[in-house]
Amino acid sequence: MEAIDIFKKVRELGEMIQDSNEMKKMKDAELVQENDDTAREELKAFNMNRMNLARDMQNGKISREEAVEKNNAAFDELCAKAPAVKNYIDAKKDFDAMIEQVNQILNYYITGMDPACTHNCSTCGGCR
Repeated sequence: MEAIDIFKKVRELGEMIQDSNEMKKMKDAELVQENDDTAREELKAFNMNRMNLARDMQNGKISREEAVEKNNAAFDELCAKAPAVKNYIDAKKDFDAMIEQVNQILNYYITGMDPACTHNCSTCGGCR
């Protein structure tokens, strides 16, 4: 098989990914989020809070664990105040999961090794 044939298939795969429900949902959710004034303001405040937490952690004012805890609480608050942000994040997670599966399949066919393989057959019942 020629490299040109491989590139043609990769383009075809790219088009299929572009047309996937996961990508469409992510792009739609992104557009809604971008046009939502509340989402934009809440994201701005969340990002400012993250920067302040990082600065406080660097300056030794708070521990890493405390910064993570406060960031997680702020993220939960962001999602509660701006559902458009939560919808985008959920759609992006679904899209990213699909891309990860595509990458794992490609990796399997390129290397012959299943990335999920633990080399302990008791965990899956055997090799493919």
